[in-house]
Amino acid sequence: MPQVHHRTCHICEANCGVLVEVEAGKVLSIKGDPANPLSRGHICPKGTALQDLQEDPDRLRKPLKRVGSQWHEISFEQAFAEIGEKTRAILARDPASSAIYVGNPNAHSYGNALNIGFLEKALRTKNKFSASTVDQMPHQVANLRLWGHASMFPIPDADRTQTLVILGGNPMASNGSLWTVPDFRARMKDLRARGGELVVIDPRRTETAKIADRHLFIRPATDVFFLVALLKAVMARKPHHPVQDFVTGLAEVGALIGRFDAAACAAACAIPLGEIESLADRFASGPAVLYGRMGTATQTHGTLNAWLVSLINIASGQLDREGGWVFGKPAVDTLSALPPGSIGKHASRVSGHRSVLGEFPAAAMAEEIETPGDGQVKALFVVAGNPVLSTPNGTRLAKALESLELMVSIDIYRNATSAHAHYILPPTGPLERDHYGLFLLPMAARTIAVYSPPTLPQSDGSLHDWEILRGLASAISGEPVQAPTPREALDGLLRTGPYALTLEQVESHPSGIDLGPPPVGHLPETLRNPDKTIDVAVDEFMAALSAVEVPEINPLDTSLRLIGRRHLRTNNSWLANSRRLIKGPDRCTVMMHPTDAEQRGIADGAAVTVRSSAGEIKLSAEVTEDMMPGTVSIPHGWGHGRPGVAMANALGKPGVSVNDLTLNEIDPLSGNAALSGIAVEVEAAA
Repeated sequence: MPQVHHRTCHICEANCGVLVEVEAGKVLSIKGDPANPLSRGHICPKGTALQDLQEDPDRLRKPLKRVGSQWHEISFEQAFAEIGEKTRAILARDPASSAIYVGNPNAHSYGNALNIGFLEKALRTKNKFSASTVDQMPHQVANLRLWGHASMFPIPDADRTQTLVILGGNPMASNGSLWTVPDFRARMKDLRARGGELVVIDPRRTETAKIADRHLFIRPATDVFFLVALLKAVMARKPHHPVQDFVTGLAEVGALIGRFDAAACAAACAIPLGEIESLADRFASGPAVLYGRMGTATQTHGTLNAWLVSLINIASGQLDREGGWVFGKPAVDTLSALPPGSIGKHASRVSGHRSVLGEFPAAAMAEEIETPGDGQVKALFVVAGNPVLSTPNGTRLAKALESLELMVSIDIYRNATSAHAHYILPPTGPLERDHYGLFLLPMAARTIAVYSPPTLPQSDGSLHDWEILRGLASAISGEPVQAPTPREALDGLLRTGPYALTLEQVESHPSGIDLGPPPVGHLPETLRNPDKTIDVAVDEFMAALSAVEVPEINPLDTSLRLIGRRHLRTNNSWLANSRRLIKGPDRCTVMMHPTDAEQRGIADGAAVTVRSSAGEIKLSAEVTEDMMPGTVSIPHGWGHGRPGVAMANALGKPGVSVNDLTLNEIDPLSGNAALSGIAVEVEAAA
């Protein structure tokens, strides 16, 4: 008889509740769970990919060892023993010669999150890299400086606001990012039904922009000028809700931005000043909230953008208000379980980049491997990551990986990065392990507690991801890891959380316990700043903004600037082998405006070459008025047709990697890669 298992889809940040129908160990269907209080029955195409990943014949089931160009299956016992011996030998010669890279899927595995520290401790390495520095680090730096903790993320109270402004975000494709907001379309219908308005600001008419009340084009990588102009306009108005008395420093910020001419800022970002003033009126009356995401972070001024987004919400009286800029109260108090974060504790060996939250920029990983001398990286451990496709200048990094003495990948595929490894250690399939949204539920549009037990039994001889981490740590250090299992640790975290729940209680509600909307009025007691105040005049941010000059825009300039994009049926590079999601038209195209295409003699569908100072790629043109003139868009996460990749579906539609065009430029305040606004040339392919 078929059995229905309740589960949370852990592929993206939405954490949608799903119902998985199983018979005799075979998945029959995956549907949305209408009883889930957060997702309310919503499911996107990625949910069905859980079955694809679980059943994929290309998914690795046993450890692989590479000898030359040949791969051999070995046991975990052999893998741990050999890796431990080789790592110890490398570290004996140079204790600073190891590094670790942690990829995006780790955010969706609470077991990994609770155990990655054991491997880091065994390696005793300062060379830590992750996907955070191509994605979210500016937000975390702003969080640390404003609220006192890098993981204290404010979110839009979308279910109660009247005006939602989205800058550089696309929740119709992402289901939220640093904001767990499934069923976004329905939520926006509710917003409109109560007389509200959705405004999207983006260089592309995105999927979210197409359901918005208004869409405004913005010139790539000029968000800082839009935000300064909007902050000036907001501060010139008296907000309906006064700014709280525990907020200080607004006068100093106001004095600083007085040097900027609002009209010049508007011209620089290509948004009419009248539109900016109109938005300021909406914020002054409220409830309103500004949300800035990926597009704002991947810029030279990414941290300033994150800071200014919060300043606008604060100065307009929308902080900690219904319908404004709010903080969740999750069942697990992750802030107490995590250190607040530090900046500048270490400096990278080659370029002297300061560490941010214990990490160096992913853009610096290649140079740390290439450059000889004490501390040159000789042993690299990649945990569920694909940096060859997801970090800047991937071709350079791929070449650098070939020079490593030891590379170990924890991954379920032989992909563009793990193909360079000496060992690949695959964890269990996605339906064989349990799940709790440890880091994502704190950012949920509605607070819930929901736990998913394994849907399918663990395969014989397999190990969970956290077991692999512990096995490696023990093999390297020579000492066993003694710690609670992730499930035991989760139970303890729930018990000490604000609702004093037990895992047994949570598990007895398979669709989740509804804990209500994000609470308001609970600042400043939840702030992590010692004095329980918010000083918005952050010295480092103020100094950086004082050095920013508004550029003059040449109306005759016909150059092109590059931005990225994502699609509902992709998630970075790690769903590329899903047989369902890979179907359909080619999505790895360069979008460009008809005027730009006509000037270059490029027709829709034509093969083109896109070139930057870092390299060039060839792909098809997609001519569309959805693009702002002067801007082109290429999705990230493609380029699977590299040597050694063993993913049949992905190789059928490999696409090209946009990171063969991106540079090693960073936001100096956070170390985040500056990927947006890169100058490119597009021409018909020879």
